[in-house]
Amino acid sequence: MFVIGTAGHVDHGKSTLVHTLTGINPDRLREEQVRQMTLDLGFAWFKLPSGREVSIIDVPGHEDFTNNMLAGVGSINIALLVVAADEAVMPQTREHLAILNLLRIPQGVVALTKADLISDPDWLELVQEEVRESLQHTIFANSRIIPVSALTGAGLDELKHELDRLLDKADLPRDIGRPRLPIDRSFSITGFGTVVTGTLVDGRLHVGDEVVIVPGTVKSRIRSLQTHKTKEQEAQPGTRVAVNLTGVEPEELYRGQVLTTPGWLTATTLADARLEVLASAPSALRHNVELDFHSGAAQTPCHLRLLDSKELAPGSSGWVQLRLTKPVALVRGDRFIIRSSSLNQTLAGGVIVQVNPARRYRRFQQDIIDHLNKLLNGTSEELLLQTLLKARLLDMRELVAVSGVDPAEAEAAALQLIEHGQVLVLGDVAGGPLLQANSGLVTIGIWNNLRDSILETLQDYERRAPLAMGMPREELKSRLRLPPAFANQILERAVTEGIVTADNMLIRRQGWSPALSDLQQRTITNVINAFAQAGFTPPPTSEIEKLISDELLTYMLQSGKLIRIGDNVLFSAEIYRAMEKRVVDYLQIHDNITAAEVRDLLGTSRKYALALLEDLDSRRITKRLGDMRVLRAKDSSTTAPGE
Repeated sequence: MFVIGTAGHVDHGKSTLVHTLTGINPDRLREEQVRQMTLDLGFAWFKLPSGREVSIIDVPGHEDFTNNMLAGVGSINIALLVVAADEAVMPQTREHLAILNLLRIPQGVVALTKADLISDPDWLELVQEEVRESLQHTIFANSRIIPVSALTGAGLDELKHELDRLLDKADLPRDIGRPRLPIDRSFSITGFGTVVTGTLVDGRLHVGDEVVIVPGTVKSRIRSLQTHKTKEQEAQPGTRVAVNLTGVEPEELYRGQVLTTPGWLTATTLADARLEVLASAPSALRHNVELDFHSGAAQTPCHLRLLDSKELAPGSSGWVQLRLTKPVALVRGDRFIIRSSSLNQTLAGGVIVQVNPARRYRRFQQDIIDHLNKLLNGTSEELLLQTLLKARLLDMRELVAVSGVDPAEAEAAALQLIEHGQVLVLGDVAGGPLLQANSGLVTIGIWNNLRDSILETLQDYERRAPLAMGMPREELKSRLRLPPAFANQILERAVTEGIVTADNMLIRRQGWSPALSDLQQRTITNVINAFAQAGFTPPPTSEIEKLISDELLTYMLQSGKLIRIGDNVLFSAEIYRAMEKRVVDYLQIHDNITAAEVRDLLGTSRKYALALLEDLDSRRITKRLGDMRVLRAKDSSTTAPGE
C-alpha cells in the first residue's frame, strides 16, 4: 500500500480536494471545521482506477502550522502539490515544495485547483508556466500539472490516473524486518484503550507482538491493528496503521516517539549528517547555531556543529554533527529538515549517516570527514542490504560482484546481517564459508513477501482443486516465477519454517487436507473393494474411470490409495504391496525370475507381470539381466511405487 501527501498554500483547496476524492472530510477537529482551515494532520483513503487502495495525509497550509505539516510528509510515496488557479504560486507553495525536495519524496503531481473559477485560458496557461518554473531544480521538475475542480469534478479522473501511473513506477515500501511506526497521534477509545497511529516503515507488525516506544521506557503488546478502519492481523510496511496497545495510557505517549520491536532501536541526542542549505535561506548558517530539527514526526531544538566549513552559505552543503536537545529515535538514511522558529522558515535539510557517534568531533579533522564520506556512500552491510533489496535473490558470489563490496569484508558483513535478522540464508552452508556456497541470500522483507505469495498461490489452488493432496512442485515454481537457481531452496525453507508440507512432488499448506463428502468416501471404498476382489488381475483402468471422477481419481493417486504404473495400469496400494512382497520373497530364495514366472507366481496376465517388473526396476528393487530379473542390494535411492 502507498501513502499520498498533500502540500501547498493555505486556502488553496487541499482539504476540499481530498474530501471530493475520498468522501472523507480530513478536517477532523471541530475548530478546523468552524474556521474552515486545516490546523493539524488529516487522514483519508480511497481506491484508484487500478483498484489499489491508497492513503492520503492532508497537511495544513498555513505558515503557523508548518511543524504539523512536517510530522506527516516524511514517509509519503507521492506528493500531491496543490496550487489554486486563481492565486498561483504563493509563499507556502514554495516552502512546502522545498521541504518535499529536501526530504527526497520520490514522485509528485500538481493539482491546479479551482480551475472552474478561471474563464481566461491565457491566465490558466500563465499559472501553469509559473508552477513549472517553481518546479525547476527540484526532483519534481518533470511532474505533470493537472487543472481540476472539486466543484464540477473536472480533471479528477485524469488526476487519479496520473496517481496510478506514478504508483506503477514506485518502489515497494522497504521491508528489512525492523518495523518503525513514527507516532503522529495517540488517543484513547472507550472499551479499547490507547491507540497510536502513523505510517509504518521498514517492517511489519502483527497482533500479539511485543513492542517498545522509543524514546522512553514504555513497553506494551499489540492488542489489535487497523488500516482504513479494517481489522488486520498483520500491518505491512508503507501502510497507515492504527495500533491498539495494552497497558499504556495515552498521556504516556507523544507525537514524535517511535513504536518498534524490542532490542534494536535506541534514541540519540547526537547524530552525524550531510546538510544541504536552501538557496533561499536568508543568510549563511553559522557554527553551533541553534535551530529546530524535524525528522519523521519528531521535533526538537538542536545545535548545528559545522565540521568541514566555517559557515554554510545558501545553496551549499557540508558535514554537520547535530546536537539534539531531546533524544530522538533515528536510523541511518533518515531524512530531516532544519527550520528557524524565530523566522518561521525552512532553512536546510539532509540525511543522517550515523547515529550515536562515539564522541563530539573537533572541527576540520580530515580523518573524520573521510569516515563520514565513506558512511555516506554506504557501509559494507548497508551496501549488501541495498543490493539484495534491489536484486531480491543472490548467492554470495553474485552479491559481492553486484554490490562491489571487497570480498574480504563481504563475508563478515553478510554474517552480521544474518545475525541481526535482516538477511536469511535459504540453503544449507553446512558451516562453510558463504562465498563457497550456492545458497541464496534474501532480505527478511522479501522472504516475507515470498512466503505470502506461496501461501496465497496454494490457497487459490486448493479452491480450484479441493480434493488435490497438494500442488505439483513444478507448477508452484512456475506460478510464482521462482528463479530456477533458488526455487528448491525457497520451497525447502518454507518446509523448514513449517509453512508448507512437501509430499513426494506435491506441496500443500501446513495442516491442510482435502475434505471428502460421505458420497466420495463411499465411492473410494467401493473402488478399493473392486481391486481387492480382482486380486492380482486388476479391473481395467477404463472401468475404474467410469466409477469415479477425474478429480477423485487424482485424489486417490496422490493420497497413495491407488498406484499407477506402466502403460496406464492401476493397482490398489494394498494389492501392489502384496505383489511386490511375493516377487521379493521369491528372489530371496531363487537367484532370478522371468516375466513368465512372475505371471505364474501371481496368477495374472503377462501385461500386469511386465508392468510390475518394470516398476520394480525403476524403483531399484530389481535389476534386469536379459530376460531375467535379479534382486538389487538394498539402496537408499529406492522410490515409492509408481514414481
